[in-house]
Amino acid sequence: MTHIPVLYQEIIHALQPQRGGRYVDGTLGAGGHARGILEACSPDGLLLGLDVDPQALALARETLAPYEQRTHLVQASHITLNQQLAALKWDSIDGIVLDLGASSMQFDNAERGFSFMQDGPLDMRFGPSALQSAADLVNTLDQDDLADLIFRYGEDRDARRIARAIVENRPFHTTRELVAVIEKASPRRGDRMHPATQTFQALRIAVNDELAAVEKTLPQAVAALRSGGRCAVISFHSLEDRIVKDYFRELSKDIINPPYERIYEVERKAIIKSITKKPIIATDLETKDNPRARSAKLRVVEKI
Repeated sequence: MTHIPVLYQEIIHALQPQRGGRYVDGTLGAGGHARGILEACSPDGLLLGLDVDPQALALARETLAPYEQRTHLVQASHITLNQQLAALKWDSIDGIVLDLGASSMQFDNAERGFSFMQDGPLDMRFGPSALQSAADLVNTLDQDDLADLIFRYGEDRDARRIARAIVENRPFHTTRELVAVIEKASPRRGDRMHPATQTFQALRIAVNDELAAVEKTLPQAVAALRSGGRCAVISFHSLEDRIVKDYFRELSKDIINPPYERIYEVERKAIIKSITKKPIIATDLETKDNPRARSAKLRVVEKI
């Protein structure tokens, strides 16, 4: 069965791919969104696909084999967007999609260590370029730094208690070992989410420097768009979504000094306009088929 990525139809509708256009999928995954874009911009639209995960790239090559002549697939982070566009001599693009965070296939592969539901090595690296694994962080950070990490990136109120338990019980090598300690330090109450959810999210974000990557990529993405080109971003937690929302809001405002006053050093007109006044979320049908889609939020802007 073909894997359908999160908010698939909504992404294709948002980007409105046109024949002859140039498009970027900055988080290629298994190539689901990319396939839809290539179908929509046929017969001569082009696509650049980026992913740091060599396993994802191998799957995407299979998925996109029918469109091989119109695709450029590169094992690289979306933070290298400018570099990749320069290599292709693309001076502008018609659309870009970023589907942030870990993919379903990464969560489903126990050997990657992303899921607290399966036992595997405590890894969580998107690709080989990540300098540290999750095991490196939990086994070497001091208690205060670990607590700060869990609170900042996981927004867990039990961060200090969890960090203390981790330090007292390390070293850790597997996800199951870490989950057992977290469950004791912060037991599940009622229908609350699993107590390891936020710690695992925090570690994954830290290992892959995910928030900094979003902050570095968004300006490149908007600058690369031609007039009328669109940027579509799917985020899965509030920290990512806040970065995207705030950046898009800032660029959609005119920065003009009032008469006889100089408030801003540099004036400019709005650079983008919002296509989605509120983020698009998955339908009940999609969340039933794919529970991960529950937390997905899609924001779309268009270059003026």
